[in-house]
Amino acid sequence: MRDWSLAFVAGMGSALLLAAALFFEMVMGMAPCTLCIWQRWPHAAAVALGVLAWVAPVLPVILAGAAAAATSGVIGIYHTGVERGWFDGPAACAGGGDISRLSAEELLDRILAAPVVRCDEVPWEMLGLSMASWNVVASFGLALLWLAALRRPPAC
Repeated sequence: MRDWSLAFVAGMGSALLLAAALFFEMVMGMAPCTLCIWQRWPHAAAVALGVLAWVAPVLPVILAGAAAAATSGVIGIYHTGVERGWFDGPAACAGGGDISRLSAEELLDRILAAPVVRCDEVPWEMLGLSMASWNVVASFGLALLWLAALRRPPAC
């Protein structure tokens, strides 16, 4: 029998990262770029897997949680590379909704109102690392925490 509470803590770590991203977006006014959004999805999966690990702690759930956190880290590496000019960023920007029924004027209004957020610009950094870079550090740390749940003996 293992102590799966570390898996739950790792899932909640992903929840904390998502909350921080939403804080920067909604409170600080920093609209996310396409790659920022991509980094959020694996964390959302890790949150769900963390809750599932608390309820049904099985090996596949733990491994999936570790993979989800690591996936966000890998996307963060790519994003950091785009920010630093090592890689080309995505060609398409994030769009939304069905535009087939919009008039030319409505479409132009929507385009002009949309915030322009580039993946190759760093809106915030701390200690020389961008948010994408900090996500790499945190994501791989959380992936290791997920894996540590496999080795930890049960709590008494």
